Amino acid sequence: MRQVIKFSFLSWEDFKVKIDLAAERLIIAERKEEKIAVEVKSFISASPVSDFHVALGQFLNYRMMLEIEEPDRKLYLAVPLEIHATFFQGSFMKAAVKRHSLKIIVYEPTVEEIVQWIN
Repeated sequence: MRQVIKFSFLSWEDFKVKIDLAAERLIIAERKEEKIAVEVKSFISASPVSDFHVALGQFLNYRMMLEIEEPDRKLYLAVPLEIHATFFQGSFMKAAVKRHSLKIIVYEPTVEEIVQWIN
């Protein structure tokens, strides 16, 4: 993901978000005129359902914190192309994305390129 400008940590009073910069990370960036934050997920465990539960929980917490700290910044969930093309195409996942108003970035992990922006 070559559009990265800086990393950021979020906190809200005594609630602090510790970010693992190895495989999963929150990226704060600007896309043209738009301020964004991107929660990158790799979905590498044996269970994409478990990976999604963790990703959704983190996404919702980060979004709530950003609404207070930086209300003009939009949060995206970045998911690998293969996961988006398979797991995210099921009716439950489509309903979950819609229900939680998830903004998605589909990326190709081998070349670290963004394939699609989904608002």
